[in-house]
Amino acid sequence: MSTSLTASSGALATGPEPIAEAGPQSLCAREPYVPAERLVAEMVPPPRFDGVRFDTYNPDPNQPSQAQAVTTLSTFAAGLGGAHASGTAKRRWFSKKPAAPAGPRGVYLDGGYGVGKTHLLASLWHATPAAPEYKAFGTFVELTNLVGALGFQQTVQTLGGHRLLCIDEFELDDPGDTVLVSSLLRKLVESGVALAATSNTLPGKLGEGRFAAVDFLREIQGLSAHFRPLRIDGEDYRHRGLPEAPAPYSDEQVAKAAYATPGATLDDFPGLLAHLARVHPSRYSALTEDISAVCLTDVQAVPDQSTALRLVVLADRLYDREIPVLASGVPFDRLFSEEMLNGGYRKKYFRAISRLTALARDAKGLVSQ
Repeated sequence: MSTSLTASSGALATGPEPIAEAGPQSLCAREPYVPAERLVAEMVPPPRFDGVRFDTYNPDPNQPSQAQAVTTLSTFAAGLGGAHASGTAKRRWFSKKPAAPAGPRGVYLDGGYGVGKTHLLASLWHATPAAPEYKAFGTFVELTNLVGALGFQQTVQTLGGHRLLCIDEFELDDPGDTVLVSSLLRKLVESGVALAATSNTLPGKLGEGRFAAVDFLREIQGLSAHFRPLRIDGEDYRHRGLPEAPAPYSDEQVAKAAYATPGATLDDFPGLLAHLARVHPSRYSALTEDISAVCLTDVQAVPDQSTALRLVVLADRLYDREIPVLASGVPFDRLFSEEMLNGGYRKKYFRAISRLTALARDAKGLVSQ
């Protein structure tokens, strides 16, 4: 399976003489096409979390719930061995039906942003004793995109034979999508699929960057009995003991770094935001494929909420792929207005700021001192 992708030179018409063999690419020149079957095949932990395991998670010694989460999830993964929970022998190496597993067949990781929920969710996927084609991992957005591409019934058939479905950042701010995915999960539970999820905040649910488990269990409509809440306390690890992110650079520094870095892209930020409006978020992963760094000039506060939510998805895909982001303009903590940061999508915006800040820190070495 392949992705059709075109690219051209950087968005700036003029600039420094190329230092790399070719000038930088432009995200705005990329028009990825992603076939439906690729959406299924790519439901695995993203590259950033490909190598994580429970023993690589670094629990905060001041937060005992983190170490407890590792123990609980390790036990949960071990309990998913054996035949499919529906009673049908889905794997040829099991000759008889085992006893039905005790307790809920799902777990909900309840914690604020940056406490390592995705690390733990990916570790659960890796630790579950099943071949990769019988486990699925994706964000809520990727799951809804899959339903849109395959249709509801085909998605049920495709995922119904799986041992485990992990859903990262369950989007609870769109009632229609919440009902759709809740209906899908109900069908999958009936087929014996184990579930694991993290979630986002509902509109109007403010607080300290977390979504209460009781609210999550209420919103998934009838599935609460299948989930065991697992609370994970702590501060955002991306800023735990780390220096502040570097201040934005000049346009000239960003352009020079883009030309000097093979595989980098160079775009002006307003143009990129306009391009994101023309590319479906399900294709943002393909949009960022085979890129070594993203260089942006003239970063500005985003003008509206629709644009902001698209930028959140792009930030997630860049973070998944560990792509450094070098930028000029306003710092990333000024991307979103006070109204946005105090509104119903507050947690998404703080997560995007956190992740972009981490990627900006990673990009510091691209600039010549």
